[in-house]
Amino acid sequence: MAESFQSVCRDFYVNQKLALKMDLPWGREPVLELFDRMRQAVPALSDLRRYDHEISLESPEDDDRSYAWVALRQTSLRSGFVNPSDLTDAYRLHRTVLETAPWFLSIRPLDVDHLEMVFGFDFEAEGNRDAIIFDALLADTPLAGLVERDRDEPLDVQPFIGLHLDRGDGVQAFVEIKSRTKGGEQPSRFPSEPISVYLTVRRTGPVDRLEDLPRIMAALAGHAERLAEQRVIPSVLIPIRDAILSR
Repeated sequence: MAESFQSVCRDFYVNQKLALKMDLPWGREPVLELFDRMRQAVPALSDLRRYDHEISLESPEDDDRSYAWVALRQTSLRSGFVNPSDLTDAYRLHRTVLETAPWFLSIRPLDVDHLEMVFGFDFEAEGNRDAIIFDALLADTPLAGLVERDRDEPLDVQPFIGLHLDRGDGVQAFVEIKSRTKGGEQPSRFPSEPISVYLTVRRTGPVDRLEDLPRIMAALAGHAERLAEQRVIPSVLIPIRDAILSR
């Protein structure tokens, strides 16, 4: 299935975030012990790096632009797999994080704010990326009446929509399209940057047991796969791809 997702975009990635209410410990011992355990489980995770407000353990990028990472921020634990050859590879990484990290970082069920799964899709695009998004997704809608294309240049077109999937379980979904346009860019001088589409499925609220986190992750992954196949690919990704190719 990962191949079908990658066939409509340049890069496809599967990210996970466990958001917490309390600060995570940043001492050497818990962080290094966690990363050592993660490296035992996923030997490719071999590069420890420190950024502003983040410590990460990463794998080298291979010839297919594929790599994995795990990162700690002040109140969140994140992991990601870029261009996985199979979705199970990404899910295995995320499940290992959820099964391992709480015991090294003193995470408790009440501490959990939300767990989310993100399917990300990047498109290589030249020129005005906001105009591409407008033409792909809005040109045939009533909102198109706001723009006179022979006079106006779209400046900021980044649709966002959120949905309740299951009110009882607190499951929500969000689709966001990012043009990555920086403020002040001139319409004729857009640098080459990707258009990014993010499908986020989130389960809010505390959990009863930490052992439930992998099961919740699997449910979120199921929602993400279904939404990607049935809605995001036909309604968002293919129109954007076609708009890029038509230029």
